[in-house]
Amino acid sequence: MNTEYQDFDHGITAIDSRFVRPRLAAIHLIVERGQAAIIDTGINYSFPYLLETLNSKGLSPHDVAYVIVTHVHLDHAGAAGLMMQQFPNARLVVHPRGARHMIDPTNLVAGASAVYGEATVRQTYGEIIPVTPERVIMAPDNFELDFNGRKLIFLDTPGHARHHFCIWDECSHSVFSGDTFGISYREFDVDGREFIFPTCTPVQFEPDAAHASIDRIMALEPAQIYLTHYSRITQLERLAADLHHMLEAYVELGIRLHKAGKNRHERLKAGVEEIMLQALQAHGCNLPLEEISRLLGMDFELNAQGIGVWLNKSSGSQRT
Repeated sequence: MNTEYQDFDHGITAIDSRFVRPRLAAIHLIVERGQAAIIDTGINYSFPYLLETLNSKGLSPHDVAYVIVTHVHLDHAGAAGLMMQQFPNARLVVHPRGARHMIDPTNLVAGASAVYGEATVRQTYGEIIPVTPERVIMAPDNFELDFNGRKLIFLDTPGHARHHFCIWDECSHSVFSGDTFGISYREFDVDGREFIFPTCTPVQFEPDAAHASIDRIMALEPAQIYLTHYSRITQLERLAADLHHMLEAYVELGIRLHKAGKNRHERLKAGVEEIMLQALQAHGCNLPLEEISRLLGMDFELNAQGIGVWLNKSSGSQRT
């Protein structure tokens, strides 16, 4: 097995979950004095890569104390049930709004099937396994977790989803942001400069909440942020400004097209693509258009869907 992982300071490791393609989604592992915490799980098919990484660090399944999911979208939480089966001493930490979906994933799977199609969900994610309620810890805003003497603080950060928290790690002065602080694929790094964009995956995109959550993260003055897509970023002031700017561009696009009729989704998708291609050009990205489309095609589609759902909820005339 060819497991790709990268070690950072303070016992933090990013493991490639191999979701869809290499370096799209990271599972983050924190090791503190012989115990392990997992932040975001990837999917069931990612589990062997995590297991191999644990083994390479001299850790066993019994050493995993916590499985933490930033939110319950399946690329972040799809393997939570499997991990809880395999890690006998672990507790699952989840946002209070997401806990019921981990205990009974029926509606979660149905929602994903509505977006992606039932056959695709079954093929991509496998069986989503329920978690026993007694092993679930619900983490409301400002919840503090003592991870073997290491303080982790959970911050309610809606905008991408209402069941989303971020984790402040005092030890490393870092935030694990799930999808709240956007997406930054390493393929778009140019001369060490990172590129970022917001993710508006349906069905709970709320732009004003997203702006507020970005500001809340930045108020902590983190040294770095660990994104699920994809891992560590450090140029945070510039990237936060870029996120705010692109969120505004998405909103302006949506308001302009909210009465576009039957072809609204296609026009939203084309608009999202134009916004992101212009940003990549300004960033100095020289990748061929075909490669950009391969890397970002799913994000063009999902962001357009998310903006469309927000427009339907807000009637296109005001923000939620």
